[in-house]
Amino acid sequence: MSSSRTLMVPEGLAGERIDVGISRMLGLSRTRAAELVSNGGVLVDGQVPARSTRLEPGAMVYVELPDEKPAVEVRPQIAEGMSLIHQDDDIVVIDKPVGVAAHPSAGWSGPTVLGHLAAAGVSIRTTGDAERQGIVSRLDVGTSGLMVVARTERAYTTLKDAFRAREVGKVYHAVCQGTPEQPAGTIEAAIGRSPQHDFKFAVRSDGKHSVTHYETLEALQGATLLKVGLETGRTHQIRVHMAALHHPLVGDPLYGADPRLAEQVGLIRQWLHAMELSFVHPATGEEVRFVSQYPADLQSALEALRGH
Repeated sequence: MSSSRTLMVPEGLAGERIDVGISRMLGLSRTRAAELVSNGGVLVDGQVPARSTRLEPGAMVYVELPDEKPAVEVRPQIAEGMSLIHQDDDIVVIDKPVGVAAHPSAGWSGPTVLGHLAAAGVSIRTTGDAERQGIVSRLDVGTSGLMVVARTERAYTTLKDAFRAREVGKVYHAVCQGTPEQPAGTIEAAIGRSPQHDFKFAVRSDGKHSVTHYETLEALQGATLLKVGLETGRTHQIRVHMAALHHPLVGDPLYGADPRLAEQVGLIRQWLHAMELSFVHPATGEEVRFVSQYPADLQSALEALRGH
């Protein structure tokens, strides 16, 4: 017996390798996904891809799954590697691993934050679109780190307003290629969709106002570890702004990073992690702050770049 799936590549997987994309969309191991590609069980827009093929959003991926149950599950599943950092009656803070979407969307059948919370018995009691209940801000599928989800209508409204008013502290750690000319600085440049690629973004005069602050934490071999603060939250903002400085994030070929460096340090996604999150608690009115740790793949790549 065998089953098949036809999936539309979501924007969050733009530029990912075909085996990585399949593993995330179907919740398979990378080894299993690579086997399916090598055995000819995968088509991209009707064509047999190479293992090095990069995905474009909107492409249709056909996957034959021999001797496997269909990937659609009746119940939501716990997302491997996801941690509940904090939970109370009004909010839950999670540490999202790479390969997990914030919520279900067209073309995505992989794990989601909301599915994980449902499977863990964490109820979300907000109005609006059921598939996006409680989501006040998102992280891309390919970005790991801290996210807050509102559990009540009061928390949802309050946190939405706080994000909109830029009253939420968001600190990322990122590793860029090379060494920025200034060890610390502010990038203020509007961001809009790239005219060449629908799934990419770029600095554009007609884009949305975007502000990124960065400072150097550590000089590495051919790269730099940065602390990044966001005033605005545009899609791919850190990736676009660092690429505009000619220092793309390590592991981010979509925005011009050298894929050979990523391969040397064993990285299959951009080195970017949502490290700190701080805001006024919607129920208590007190300032709360949460701090994450680097996941194993980013820590390993960092050690490699340190020359250890």
